[in-house]
Amino acid sequence: MYAIIKHSGKQYKVSLGDELKLDRFEAEEKSSVEITEVLALSDKELKVGAPLLAGAKVVLEVINHGKDRKVVIYKKRRRKDSKLKRGFRRQFTRVRVKEIKG
Repeated sequence: MYAIIKHSGKQYKVSLGDELKLDRFEAEEKSSVEITEVLALSDKELKVGAPLLAGAKVVLEVINHGKDRKVVIYKKRRRKDSKLKRGFRRQFTRVRVKEIKG
């Protein structure tokens, strides 16, 4: 059984017990969060919403918050003596899928 959910503009395929790194959102650790934006659900047959499935939800348990590893962005324009080096670390919330309700 799996579901395709939408969270902060991105789509994720989740199964029971999966761990995900979602974009950071405010929730306390070890609390439960319900995602009602379910795009598709597969149990024995695939159900696809238009665009969302009515009555379907995914229950997530917040494990922790953190920062990902650094991503370095380097731009160089040849023969122009122009270069730019920047980096950033994405903040995330790690969650575990507890329940998928259809």
